[in-house]
Amino acid sequence: METRVALVAIIVRENASVSALNELLHQYGSYMVGRMGVPYRSRGVNIISVAMDAPADVISALSGKIGKLPGITAKTVYAPEDALS
Repeated sequence: METRVALVAIIVRENASVSALNELLHQYGSYMVGRMGVPYRSRGVNIISVAMDAPADVISALSGKIGKLPGITAKTVYAPEDALS
């Protein structure tokens, strides 16, 4: 199955949704290459980046599920297919 390399950028504004977010990330953990979280306390948000190598539909499903959580925004950037060897 063909996979894509992507970065899912997540902004967390609502701490009540963090448990559900972590559960989703755990479910998709086998597709993760890496994860970095940065608390931005002065602005009251947490910024999380998740690098993935997965089928495009799996990446899209995760991003969509995250985006439905209250107080959380997710956007995905895909690496150009021709840029990877």
